[in-house]
Amino acid sequence: MTNSIHSISLDKLVAHPGNANRMSSDKFGKLVRNIERTGRYEPLVVRPHPAKGGFFEIINGNHRSKALAKLGRERADCVVWDVDDAQADILLATLNRLVGSDRLEKKLALLGRLRREMDTAELSKFLPYTKKQIEKLAGFKIPDAAVKTSAEEFAVPLVFFVNDAQRQIIENALLLVEEPRSKMPKAAKRASALAQIARYFLGNSTTNSGGFINGQAKTFEEKTISSDK
Repeated sequence: MTNSIHSISLDKLVAHPGNANRMSSDKFGKLVRNIERTGRYEPLVVRPHPAKGGFFEIINGNHRSKALAKLGRERADCVVWDVDDAQADILLATLNRLVGSDRLEKKLALLGRLRREMDTAELSKFLPYTKKQIEKLAGFKIPDAAVKTSAEEFAVPLVFFVNDAQRQIIENALLLVEEPRSKMPKAAKRASALAQIARYFLGNSTTNSGGFINGQAKTFEEKTISSDK
């Protein structure tokens, strides 16, 4: 392998048929505008085409090649790696997928610098965020001190499906439960309220053979319905 950059004619570049990476039209438009505005882009990663002499197969950078073509460019900067089919497949599965995550405070600082140079509407044309998302990020405040939490306190998702009538009963029941005094996000308050309802039934009722709580379910349902009137 070599990391030397070569200028290769776009008509000599062929997309790898196994490339699973796809980009929305909105993101592709932002890619085109970024290259057009800056004139810079990350070099494509290619290999000598295994079946076509003088051609190269794109391993990473297919969308960049299309963006360059859309801008009327005739050549692309490429890094040529001499890899076999198996190695190419591994690269296809990793180069487009192995990504890190942003540190929030640095992302916000970067966004702040960009907003001093460009308004939000203009930024949304180049960044992978909508105008609304940029405004939300710009208004986000990082807490002065990190919240201490243990592994046991991480939320576990609980998903179930209900019909409209059941949803209304559940919503009303949640409203009847006194919210915790501490400042919690709405989702956390609802989770706490649901847990209190479950504890109420477990502590005050016995279940019948059908698995329903004798008497209490009807009583609680009547209360929730009356509270909605």
